[in-house]
Amino acid sequence: MSTDWKDRRPKRNRSLFESFYYAFSGIFSAIKRERNLQIHIVITVLVVIIGSLMSLSTIEWLFIIFAVGGMIALELVNTAIERVVDLATAELHPLAKQAKDIAAGAVLVYAFVAFVVGLIIFLPKITELL
Repeated sequence: MSTDWKDRRPKRNRSLFESFYYAFSGIFSAIKRERNLQIHIVITVLVVIIGSLMSLSTIEWLFIIFAVGGMIALELVNTAIERVVDLATAELHPLAKQAKDIAAGAVLVYAFVAFVVGLIIFLPKITELL
């Protein structure tokens, strides 16, 4: 008998409820275990609070939502890639290192973009208060 994970899957389609359950389970699991994701969540809460206090426009909120949502989504993808690489090999393989480093690099690039979006939106409002 094969131990391949595909052979152990149920042969039926999951319900929509089950799909959402597993998706939220993955999100909460990552939040509990990943320090960087926890940092992004804290920053998100702060951005929402500050944005609410500064009465952002609808367009500004859209940019904030895309910056924050994209950042969290990319961090989740990075976490998934790290898990799969760790599952695939316990060795210090150069390709495993590249996969992890490239995924982390993608997060860093998007974090920079999100930071610049935040500066563009919040800096004029902050300087206006001063």
